[in-house]
Amino acid sequence: TPQAMTAVSGYLATRGVGQFLATTVTASVDETLRALDGLARLLDQPQMGATPVGIHLEGPFLSHKKRGVHPPNQLQVADRKLFDRFWQASAGKIRLMTLAPEIEGAEELVRYVSGLGVRVSVGHSDADSATTRCVIDAGARSATHTFNAMRPLDHREPGILGTVLVEDRLYAEIICDGIHVHPDMVKLWWRAKGSERGILMTDGMSATGMPNGTYMLGEFEVEVSEGRAMSGGVLAGSVLTMDLALQNFLRFTGASLDDAIGLLTRNPRAMSGYDDLQTALRKGAPANLNLIGENGTLLASVIGGKIYNSADQAS
Repeated sequence: TPQAMTAVSGYLATRGVGQFLATTVTASVDETLRALDGLARLLDQPQMGATPVGIHLEGPFLSHKKRGVHPPNQLQVADRKLFDRFWQASAGKIRLMTLAPEIEGAEELVRYVSGLGVRVSVGHSDADSATTRCVIDAGARSATHTFNAMRPLDHREPGILGTVLVEDRLYAEIICDGIHVHPDMVKLWWRAKGSERGILMTDGMSATGMPNGTYMLGEFEVEVSEGRAMSGGVLAGSVLTMDLALQNFLRFTGASLDDAIGLLTRNPRAMSGYDDLQTALRKGAPANLNLIGENGTLLASVIGGKIYNSADQAS
């Protein structure tokens, strides 16, 4: 709804976010079509705060074995006709799609959607290394929340995770909250992907910025307590914000602030194909900038020319 988008955009701006991808979760085809149609309409309207610049389709083309909290009865094979229905409902505003490389029809669908300008991110997958490389060759260019909902690393069959870490063609996202990925594994990810291919992301769900309690992620109830979002004993998204992701990353890795900033700005923009976004400071244009302390603490945000502070207020 417009009210929901206003709430999300306004809150994200207080956490330093200028642009974001509105992300769907696996649901019935009809529910997904309705969501995409609604998002497409909202993306054409100006927003106060962070601007939704496109849609991330996270599901339904995911693995049953590594589905996380995506409902198993709604997962689909990689079907071009079904994607076309999603594409039409979104008015061509799907910019990113998470896909499991091992599902039926994956390689063909990756080639097709890449031709439309959609970026494919591999994830929610139990794929082996060879299968993962096939979809990379077909056009996949990133990995969704690396380590999470992926086949574990094995020294004889590196699988999707090993391939993501060593494949220079791939960007790789990570949820840097200290819950989804151990700090030592964040260090490993950083050494593998570096300042040119790493992306910090949040996987934030509806409980982000809210007190402890029970919330919904799609059709699942999620219990949120002390920064951890759980559904049926499984992590269900996060309540991480981007400013805290930056602070955690600096603390976990010892990286410099100069090296880290690109993981929140340059790399996600390049991966998603938004190099033409007007993010630089220009005379007469609305300012988009953050004031950040040496330890990564967000001191203030200026989004769309408005100053936001940590009290969720704009002036």
